[in-house]
Amino acid sequence: MQQFLSYWFYPRPGATSYENPKVLLLLFFCILLFLGSFGISLLRKKRENPVTKKLMRSWAPTMRWLGGVGILLVISRAEDIQFLSIRAFWVLWVAWGVLFVIFQAWKFRLKHYTILPKEYVEDPRDKYLPKKT
Repeated sequence: MQQFLSYWFYPRPGATSYENPKVLLLLFFCILLFLGSFGISLLRKKRENPVTKKLMRSWAPTMRWLGGVGILLVISRAEDIQFLSIRAFWVLWVAWGVLFVIFQAWKFRLKHYTILPKEYVEDPRDKYLPKKT
């Protein structure tokens, strides 16, 4: 058990280099998350449905935070910064992202609807036809 805990919570797990494909892929993904958050903000502003706009309100800030924290974790691991390169932080980062996506999908499914405009048909014969009393 101690070996398991020391693997996940050891403050200096060993540095990797920026040439490592895993580091480059994670860095690219985190930068994409960060920059994609600005695109999501623009996409939200162009939406006309107020319910969709309200449900999308937290997407951009969360993507920005996930991207920024991910970049910090990748750089701290590559630069061998003590305590910020703990592997358990990656588990928390992934869990935060997965829980956010699950919660947003549940909330979107629960609350998303479209307000359909009502169409009124005015028939000129209505004023001459007998009405129910």
